[in-house]
Amino acid sequence: MRVLVTGARGFVGRNLCESLKAIRDGKDRRERYQGLLPLTVWECDVDTPRGDLERWCAGADFVFNLAGVNRPEDPADFMAGNFGFASELLGMLERGGNRCSVMLASSAQASLEGRYAGSAYGESKLAGEGLFFEYSERTGAPVLVYRFPNLYGKWCRPRYNSAVATFCDAIANGRPYTVSDPSVELELLHIDDLVEEMLSALLGEEHRCGYDGLEPVPDPAGRYCYCPVTDRATLGEIVSLLESFKMSRDDLSVPDLTEGSLSKKLWSTFESYYGAGSLAYPLRANRDERGSFTEFLRTPERGQVSVNVSKPGVTKGNHWHHTKWERFLVVSGEALVRLRRVGLDESGEPYPVDEYRVSGDNPIVVEMAPGMTHSITNLSATDDLVTVMWANEPFDPEDPDTFHEEV
Repeated sequence: MRVLVTGARGFVGRNLCESLKAIRDGKDRRERYQGLLPLTVWECDVDTPRGDLERWCAGADFVFNLAGVNRPEDPADFMAGNFGFASELLGMLERGGNRCSVMLASSAQASLEGRYAGSAYGESKLAGEGLFFEYSERTGAPVLVYRFPNLYGKWCRPRYNSAVATFCDAIANGRPYTVSDPSVELELLHIDDLVEEMLSALLGEEHRCGYDGLEPVPDPAGRYCYCPVTDRATLGEIVSLLESFKMSRDDLSVPDLTEGSLSKKLWSTFESYYGAGSLAYPLRANRDERGSFTEFLRTPERGQVSVNVSKPGVTKGNHWHHTKWERFLVVSGEALVRLRRVGLDESGEPYPVDEYRVSGDNPIVVEMAPGMTHSITNLSATDDLVTVMWANEPFDPEDPDTFHEEV
């Protein structure tokens, strides 16, 4: 399949083109997309020679028209950049006798409803929609018109046309920002969800709809297309989440990463805005003569991850917990892990010791069950022992649930 993408260096275009090229180059091997191979991707932007664009329009099997003007100095340029280029593109397709499917990136502002009433940008997008529909009626070529809500994700330019991008950049890099009205609610569409929808459109599986004002109404025979995966949040809620992501470097917290959640998608977006030299941060290592213990991650629902270093010959632990339980994974060195149930058996004797000899060369997880005192000993006389430790609950110094007892 031969795919033409206009606006290829823009936010949406770049994300789409990278996904298409991953399929083309065999890096994305998902069975769903193998029917697109062999795949040719033509990337068109403002400096593309018109001769190349004319040739690509004659040979394309599918066209994604993502080119457009968002913030010109002169509002009149909205119409020239959005309506004018769309007219030129469709003219090239028609001259080339090409009746392939053409997708148009429009905007929710084209509804001219509510706060979008009188929008010069919305009016230019609405004019572009009309141009596409008229072209389809005249030529019989399928058109897919998408009205995008507020888009966000990696590679979106801050201080341009995305509040999310602006806040991500400011909070990640310590720049000043203001929230004029925290109660304003946005409909948000993550770039990965949008790209997935566009790839579905390439396969002939687009989602169609009509519109009731700003709201898409699913309709298999609808005139418009839409991405069914969006979220709604206020500016205040968005900023609060972003601030918590920044704070996670200090408190080691991990927010909600439920698949498909706004929190997960927003955190992935936020991470992409750290500037060069800002992608590393220190942790506090608790050190003594035995080695060190460093907390890495904390979650309220999924416990705590830490890294334990034991000096040669050192034994750590010799304690037990009521409700806390742990998993030890030695990643470097050799260790002896010993466990014993607390108390006495029916004969009044101590319970037997359960022992596990483990090493980083053969990863084995050993579980420290509640009610069992346990220890870990570095068996090396020369090398440190490194162990990744997971506990089902973060350590609370006010309620440590840790009681000394020799194994």
